[in-house]
Amino acid sequence: MYTGETEKRDLGTREQGVETSEFCNGQIAYYKIPEHIRFVDEFPTTLSGKIQKYKIREFEIEARGLQQVARTATA
Repeated sequence: MYTGETEKRDLGTREQGVETSEFCNGQIAYYKIPEHIRFVDEFPTTLSGKIQKYKIREFEIEARGLQQVARTATA
């Protein structure tokens, strides 16, 4: 799962996360390698099947304790 933001892997083992990062290391640019990777069974979707990215974003904010950062006003 890549949403254009940092990622996190959860339902896999730490070794799988390391393997994925190592695989990406030689395949894509260093700045595109996810910092956090989360394995999920399914994505939240609309009735038409589109992934609801805002729900993933809200889940990550809650799971990683970033509520204060999320409230920061941006341009």
